[in-house]
Amino acid sequence: MSFQNTPDFARQLDAQDPLRAFRDRFHLPLAPDGREAVYCCGNSLGLQPRAARAAVEAEFQSWQEHAVEGHFREPSCWMHYHETLTEASARLVGARPVEVVVMNNLTVNLHLLLISFYRPEGRRYKVLMEGGAFPSDQYALESQVKLHGYQPDDTIVELVPRPGEHTLRTQDIEARIQALGEELALVILGGVNYYTGQAFDLAAITRAGHAVGATVGFDLAHAAGNLALQLHDWDVDFACWCTYKYLNSGPGGTSGVFVHERFAERPDLPRLAGWWGHDASVRFQMQKGFRPMPGAAGWQLSNAQIFPMAIHRAALALVDEAGGMAALRRKSEQLTGYLEFVLQQAGLPAEVLEIITPADPAQRGCQLSLLVHRQGRQLFEFLAERGIMADWREPNVIRLAPVPLYNSFEDVWRIGQGVAAWSAELAAAPANQ
Repeated sequence: MSFQNTPDFARQLDAQDPLRAFRDRFHLPLAPDGREAVYCCGNSLGLQPRAARAAVEAEFQSWQEHAVEGHFREPSCWMHYHETLTEASARLVGARPVEVVVMNNLTVNLHLLLISFYRPEGRRYKVLMEGGAFPSDQYALESQVKLHGYQPDDTIVELVPRPGEHTLRTQDIEARIQALGEELALVILGGVNYYTGQAFDLAAITRAGHAVGATVGFDLAHAAGNLALQLHDWDVDFACWCTYKYLNSGPGGTSGVFVHERFAERPDLPRLAGWWGHDASVRFQMQKGFRPMPGAAGWQLSNAQIFPMAIHRAALALVDEAGGMAALRRKSEQLTGYLEFVLQQAGLPAEVLEIITPADPAQRGCQLSLLVHRQGRQLFEFLAERGIMADWREPNVIRLAPVPLYNSFEDVWRIGQGVAAWSAELAAAPANQ
């Protein structure tokens, strides 16, 4: 499509957008001038679905009326509440129902999975991860490596871009995997790098890891609800994700887990056991001897977090109602492409503003990271004053994430206008000094 940098063109795209009505299903914050803000922080915290409050209130009502019997009585049936999330979660990440479960929080789930799937032995002990991964992943891997008696500096191999580049090339990742070969125990990357917005080729990375005998897993915090995933078909071993970013399930929301079906009947796998992961048919016999549930459910520790899961269920329903990830991805590619266009039209030279997220839509989700070489913080604050809510990352990156469920093309046009206004002020500044 040939884009135009005009408000009429943006509104025309909005009028043609089959997902335009979903914006009204969310609460949008207000800008200083009283208009709806341009909210582009869905990669940090998604907006509140209007259905969220009623979903939680329904569980408060069940608690009020039924107390402990709410575990067994309609409409709540808390005993099986987590199971109501399974089908939608499986669709979300391209999995079979037995391969997914919703539980805990992201880093807790990452640790639980690493206990099972990072099993160093002999020469095969090294871990490959992206350099500059989100700190939670770095800390989790450091501690897991130490649990096995290794030193992180000797064990964790970090992938870094080529000199002068900001993102990783798939062939370089594959080559590093091949070079490590029999020393490599685990490949663990983010599905999308939080800082650059680069989306990795998970299928290719999984194939390369398996070819040398390594286990392959992913932290999908920035990929779930953002990319069209096919974890089962890609043969990924394990993955986990949060639900409070692109899945709009509330701050500190619950987390999802994927464990490939080939591990469904593997009670021998080491794991940290909990009562809720025990065979449900005999769970209430309260006997010794852990016997895991088949599939991902066997990694559960405790019973469902009802209130966070109530929000998540309401949010997942919106994804399905919108047509699933295929529909969201179609709009996302167009919306992010339009953002790239208006930023390029804003008049800032490359030595001032550089988009470090890949230009190839296949290598990015709905985030562009702007590396601002001069007065980046001033630009961030300039946009905020004009009702454009972006995300600042030290030392000089502004992240913008137009989310297809609630962002509009007019939102994106307003961002371009904000950056263009700052560009004009920057150009005029020397003459005024």
